[in-house]
Amino acid sequence: MNPDENALSALGWREWLALPEFNIRRIKAKVDTGARTSALHAFFIDPYLKGSQHWLVFGIHPNQHDRDTIIECHAPVKDRRLVSDSGGHKSRRYVIETRILIGHFLLTTEMTLTNRDSMKFRMLLGRTALQNNFVINPQASFLQGKPDKTLYQNNL
Repeated sequence: MNPDENALSALGWREWLALPEFNIRRIKAKVDTGARTSALHAFFIDPYLKGSQHWLVFGIHPNQHDRDTIIECHAPVKDRRLVSDSGGHKSRRYVIETRILIGHFLLTTEMTLTNRDSMKFRMLLGRTALQNNFVINPQASFLQGKPDKTLYQNNL
């Protein structure tokens, strides 16, 4: 289900998301309207060719404070961009496009890949992913609950 253009759904400052294309049933994300693009944790990133298309293989530690759980992911490269972090440091990052599941909402969005092992959240949900369909309540958390299992399974 996609958000209705006339109705806004509420998100807290942090939410549970799923990334069906990477078989990640649940990852905690910080909703960051100060970030233009979403950012996903990747502790290694290796480019490769699949036919004539550029792809990436990357590893994710999906759980906070857990570097033992590793999920290996593959995605086509959408772009490579210069991105400024919250401290103003610039780095060139790979950009991928994937689907995210927030509660009952399935969205397709761009994400940059970066090492977030030292950060509290494995993912930032940036403002372009929100597509003017959500309102943020900065005093609330997990307003969408855990991702819908049925939608997750249907989108593997």
